[in-house]
Formats: sequence, structure tokens, C-alpha cells
Amino acid sequence: MTTYELILSRRTIRKFEQTPVPTDLLEKCVNAARVAPSGGNLQPLEYIVVADPEQCQQVFPHTAWASYLDDGTPGPGEQPVAYIFILTNTEIRANAQQDVGIAAANIVLVALDEGVGSCMIGSLDRDALRKVLKVPEHCQISLAIALGYPAEQPVMEEMTGDSIKYYRDEQGTLHVPKRALADVVHWNRS
Repeated sequence: MTTYELILSRRTIRKFEQTPVPTDLLEKCVNAARVAPSGGNLQPLEYIVVADPEQCQQVFPHTAWASYLDDGTPGPGEQPVAYIFILTNTEIRANAQQDVGIAAANIVLVALDEGVGSCMIGSLDRDALRKVLKVPEHCQISLAIALGYPAEQPVMEEMTGDSIKYYRDEQGTLHVPKRALADVVHWNRS
């Protein structure tokens, strides 16, 4: 599969098999994030990898999932088996949103290339997670990436009408509408 095909096939996963993600793959994901472009090459990002089942259970209640879906939060036996938290070391740079986005994309694509699904989570109880993960004061929890082997196969479809809301059909398949390319690309003008 080409990189382009991998990108087009990537969908957010919210239901996971309970098979552990290998440690070497989690390390590979973090290494791909570590070498991502960084504004001014300041490299303010740090990472916490959570793969211990007990610690995953401590993390899960402090994450929020899929507000458009009644069943968007993974149930028992569907929860992530690993997390990678992206931290911004504010002693290096106070705001590194672009760095976080690029690093997260690298993590997600490396995981997907190995068959591991992901969900980027920005809606977090950061105060609670700071305690659970023992995050130092000079680091900000920027993003969590939940990981695991997919127990669902969402599909992308071209958006019809004005609704961006993802939904499940009668068979339980998650459909994710995306704006058409012609609606978002502008050549030589805005």
C-alpha cells in the first residue's frame, strides 16, 4: 500500500480488540513522532506510553469519546489497549500545536501500517491525567492517542448536504462524511 492509500484508508477507531500492541511497535510510533518536523527544530514534545492494562483502566475514565454517537464510548471489552500521550515541554516552547499535529499524524500512520487502529483524543480531564500519569508541571498534556487492533471498520463517504456528523447504519457500520475535494481546493485564489 502506498502512503497515499494508507492515508485514505485511515479512519478513527473507537472499538478495539483486546490484543496487546507490541512494545516495539509502540516504540516505533514514538520514534516516528520524535523525528517529525518541529518549528525552529526546538523539539518541545515528550511522550508517555501507557500499555499496562491496569494503567489503561486508570486512564480511560478521563477521556471523552465521539459526541455524535450514542455508543461512541468504547464499552467493556472494546477499550484501547494502549495510549501515547503527547506532552509539550513548556520550558522549551509554550505553544507547539503544529508540532503536536505532525507528530500525531506520524504515530497514527505508523500504527495503521502495522494494522493498529487509533483515536486522537483532545477532550481529556487533564488535571486527573496529570496525577495518574505523574506529568511534571512544566509539561502540558497536548493530546492522547488511543491505540489497539480495530474491532470495527468505519467507512468514509463523500458528504451530501451540510451534515458533518458521523453515524452508524442499521448494521452498525460507522460512516464518516468528508467534504468533497472540489469544495476545499482553490487553485491560485481563495
